[in-house]
Amino acid sequence: MSAQRFSAVLTGASGGIGHAMAVALASRCDALLLVGRDPQRLAALRKALVSERPLAVSVVAGDLTDDATRQRVHDAAAALSAPVDLLVNNAGVTEFHEFESQRPETMSRLIEINLVAPMHLTHSLLPLLRRAPRAQIVNVGSIFGYLGYPGYAAYCASKFGLRGFSQALRRELADTAVSVRYFAPRATTTALNSPAITAMNRELRVAEDSPEVVAGMLLRFLSTDAWECKIGFPESLYVFLNQLVPALNDNAIGRQLRTIRKHLPGSGSQRSPADRAAG
Repeated sequence: MSAQRFSAVLTGASGGIGHAMAVALASRCDALLLVGRDPQRLAALRKALVSERPLAVSVVAGDLTDDATRQRVHDAAAALSAPVDLLVNNAGVTEFHEFESQRPETMSRLIEINLVAPMHLTHSLLPLLRRAPRAQIVNVGSIFGYLGYPGYAAYCASKFGLRGFSQALRRELADTAVSVRYFAPRATTTALNSPAITAMNRELRVAEDSPEVVAGMLLRFLSTDAWECKIGFPESLYVFLNQLVPALNDNAIGRQLRTIRKHLPGSGSQRSPADRAAG
């Protein structure tokens, strides 16, 4: 049985994971709409993809938190050569930072980009997806959508929320031809990682995947019927334990806390004496 071919919309395509996903998806698509914030990277990616295979690739550059950008995505998706049957909500941002000193506007931006924008885009494109004989929405979350971790309070909130949205909408659309799925990478080597994240992961010996590995896992996920995919071991074990016996993870992460704080921007150990006195 041949693998399904798609008419797809991919957000976050100008980033590291998004670029790798676009390259991987191109082999399974007849039409592909790339969405991102960097028009030059999108144009270069489009040129590379169409030079390798007969593929209709279009691009929309803009900020998905903006209504006008989402409308342009809707219009471009409606103009694809076949009804859109795959939406991959991949665009996202992160910040590794002490919650107490994190800027409120940064927290709001994380929630807006990682959770609210995918919800709004899904709402906009759902009527188009329902026109296809079968379609799916893949929300790209994180292992931190299952595991709360120090330094990522706002980020975890956004990814926990995205997972809850995915599960609720999946159940709401269970009697339709549209499936909703959650794809959760673990630590990945991308430009989103700050030097502090890289240093902490190295000291804690955190396993990291390349964007290409993540993209390959996405293709395999698309060929299954599972509603969610958690990448990596022991990360998937930690998720199971977090649901069953969360105190075990509390204790394990507690033993890491000193190392985490050493690298955590804004933490008391990194503040100047004046900052510590003020805070």
